[in-house]
Amino acid sequence: MAGRDLRALFGSNDRVGTQEAFTNRQQQWAQVAAAVAEHLQRVADPGFDVQDLEAARRNVLVFHGIGGIGKSTLSRKVEAALGGASGRPAQWGEPSWPAVPALLPVRIDLARSAGMDFERLVLTLRLALAGLDRALPAFDLALLRYWEHNHPGEGLEEYLRRAGLVHRLAKALPGQVEGALSKAAEELALPGLVGSAVGQVAGAVVRAVRERRTTARALAGCPRLADLLEAEPDLDALSFYPHLLAYELDRLPAKKKVVPVVLLDTFEDVGDRTHRDLERLVQRVVWLMPNALFVVTGRSRLQWADGALQGQLDYTGSAAWPQLAAHLPRPRTEPGAVPDGGAAAGTVPDVVVGGAAVAGGAGEMDRQVLIGDFSPEDRDDYLARRLTRPDGEPLIGPELRAVIAERSHGLPLYLDLAVQRFLEIRRTRTPVAADVDHDFPALLARTLQDLTEGERHVLRAACLLEAFDVPLATAAAGLTHQAAARRLVERPLVLQHPAGLWPYHLHGVVRSTLRRADDRTDDSWSAPDWHAAAERAFTAIGERWTASTTGTGTADRDVLVASLRQGLRLARDHHLPLAWLTEAAFAYIGDSVWEPLAPPSPAPATELAPAGPGLAAAGASPADMLVETLSALTRRQHEHRARTAARLSAAVTSRLLPEDLHLMALYYLAKAQRDLGHRADSRHGMQTVADSTSRLAPAARRGLVHLLRLAGDFPAAHAAAQGLGWKGREQRVLGDIHWPHALLGQAADHYLRARNQAEQHAIAGERATSQAQRAFTLAFTDPAAADDEIDLATQLLHGLALTATTFTVATAALIRDAGTPAFERPALQLRADAGNAGIGAARAAVELAFAFHYAVADDRHGTDDALARLREITAEGDHRYYLDIARAMADRPADPAIGTRWIDDEHSVRERWRALVTTRAAGRGSG
Repeated sequence: MAGRDLRALFGSNDRVGTQEAFTNRQQQWAQVAAAVAEHLQRVADPGFDVQDLEAARRNVLVFHGIGGIGKSTLSRKVEAALGGASGRPAQWGEPSWPAVPALLPVRIDLARSAGMDFERLVLTLRLALAGLDRALPAFDLALLRYWEHNHPGEGLEEYLRRAGLVHRLAKALPGQVEGALSKAAEELALPGLVGSAVGQVAGAVVRAVRERRTTARALAGCPRLADLLEAEPDLDALSFYPHLLAYELDRLPAKKKVVPVVLLDTFEDVGDRTHRDLERLVQRVVWLMPNALFVVTGRSRLQWADGALQGQLDYTGSAAWPQLAAHLPRPRTEPGAVPDGGAAAGTVPDVVVGGAAVAGGAGEMDRQVLIGDFSPEDRDDYLARRLTRPDGEPLIGPELRAVIAERSHGLPLYLDLAVQRFLEIRRTRTPVAADVDHDFPALLARTLQDLTEGERHVLRAACLLEAFDVPLATAAAGLTHQAAARRLVERPLVLQHPAGLWPYHLHGVVRSTLRRADDRTDDSWSAPDWHAAAERAFTAIGERWTASTTGTGTADRDVLVASLRQGLRLARDHHLPLAWLTEAAFAYIGDSVWEPLAPPSPAPATELAPAGPGLAAAGASPADMLVETLSALTRRQHEHRARTAARLSAAVTSRLLPEDLHLMALYYLAKAQRDLGHRADSRHGMQTVADSTSRLAPAARRGLVHLLRLAGDFPAAHAAAQGLGWKGREQRVLGDIHWPHALLGQAADHYLRARNQAEQHAIAGERATSQAQRAFTLAFTDPAAADDEIDLATQLLHGLALTATTFTVATAALIRDAGTPAFERPALQLRADAGNAGIGAARAAVELAFAFHYAVADDRHGTDDALARLREITAEGDHRYYLDIARAMADRPADPAIGTRWIDDEHSVRERWRALVTTRAAGRGSG
């Protein structure tokens, strides 16, 4: 079907403008054929001037789409089809262009993996023209000069062989290029030895061209040749040499005439939207060779028609590239216009070619054609143009377009079906957003019709997985052989991320529709079929995680996180026993890395995931509670601790989790309560866990020590810390006890030992936390040394989501800068951030840094403010010893009401803190 979308046209009584897009390969070939025919007609026009550098360029055709959609295959097929009838697929039909001049297809893969650089690109173009069996003197002289300058002592033939530019004409090209040098020397009557020197010949050619000598008439017709031969022969100059190729092609005899069709594949590897250096060079080639047609395949539209890129590229704007501008012809609205679907006598009707409407005789053909999916920025544009009012305004409003665009995942078929649904609903009422948030069984039918029975079976199983590889998809499908899965991953509906642990994933809208829509095909699955596949997938993922621990005792972190993400969703959505998820959950919390885990909200109950009796009665399942628990633990690094405590409290009170996971939730609830200053509740939870046989009992005993420390009972905390061992993080706890006493050297040593132990046990989170505390401690005593410690802590935090530890490092930087103007601005920001996070320890530490800063600066008003804030923060009793420290720093009298119990005599503690202030103040003064 081509032309107007007749279904849409006859779906409404209103005059609705309609345009239709296609993604089938036959229509893309039609676009290529049309572009070739138009190009041949243009270059044959007597007014066409290859040396006109100001005329708009219409020599580019772009196919763009998502990775794996078949762009490279299309490029290769087009190359074969243009090269001869034997290479053209039968369904593409006969071309309509004349046999003369001949087409010369030149395909260049720009992929980084192919090793293509700009120099090779230019050589490939020249190599393709070696079949003309003649020198191209203007270009060849410039190329020889460039080659001598940039490849001294290296022959062109040797380079072509080494660079992998294998071609049947590779041996002919060096002779043709050398022949151009000899012929130029002969025509200019240069002596033999001089004639063999590229520089001498180039200089003579420049003089001859400048003087318009008849002996150089073959070269004098190219007025810019002299300038190019005089320019520094670098890569930038090389990018202008294609102008000489265009000149030489233009002056070929009629019988030798060829029109290159250059297929530039994998254009996305030319650069990105920030780095356009290579793209600028490639664009010059396209601009300077207007007699060649360039067919570009890549992941995005070319932005060359965007005038905002002026300065990044040489030639920009819609005036320069009218066919690359993001536009399509508007519906005819002038009086007397022919209604949509008809054509007036003497006019050329609109047609649809390769997804782009072409206005016959009016406007420009859109030469940017989508293959497969629309990129996010193109979806709204498609929907806005798909249905229009008589005045040209979009018929579908922006809110509905946004919903459709998101649900489509960019699939053109989904967009098309959504448009039809919009028109159907519009017959009786105004569509709303919920109407277009829809799954289409028709999409399934079209998706499945080309698959074999085995592939359909694997596809359904794979839709239960966010990502998979061939063995995982095979196991989920319950097959004993991988053939069907291997065939499936070659289909365009399966996308690939080669660097991923499980490299394959289904196209988003296909997966969503398979999971949510009614499947009425002959081999559709029943609810037990879906449940059995979920069990198989869940078991296979667990086995993959278990296997990753073999021989090391420690699971591969990437495998662990990937397994949890998929396993949690499967267990939740299909009401599966927790099984291996319990051990995986404990392995996850062990490293304190806290990658996000929470799967998306479950799909509504359908045949795929019917509501079970347990879930309906209790409202939740053990898997739901485990998802909530682990989600709360990861989100606590990004939200207020009160939110974390509320979520964990719900998990604890549900009593749905097995005992070991229940105690996990209780332990982290007690930690959140401690951060919020709810000491009694925290102590109760920590004591319950400490008295159990849970693997978190040592951590809970450490938590009880922390509560004693926060209450200012240091002797009791010190006694309780003895014997905690590595599992109880004894060395870090001792550091936490010693630094408030201004025994900073001892504390730093404890933290160093804690960090080393964490490295030995490969616990990344504990290593970063211990280093952060070491940096915090040393920032008081030696600001210069603290720089390195802070840098190391920052490096160790990279890739970890540890909010409290991040605050510790930032506070260490404040303490390092205390007494200087660099303190104030970041300190105020950190004060606000710590307050928003709801972490009492972080708030108290920031205010202690303020107190130190004001004491060093001898700012009494600032000290009063810091003490007032500390009194407010510690009003519930935690961290009240910070007030003692701050008063000692400022040389204020001790306050017996605070009631801190030190492991050393109070006078010595106060003297040590005051000495740190006076030492820092003296150092700042001398500085």
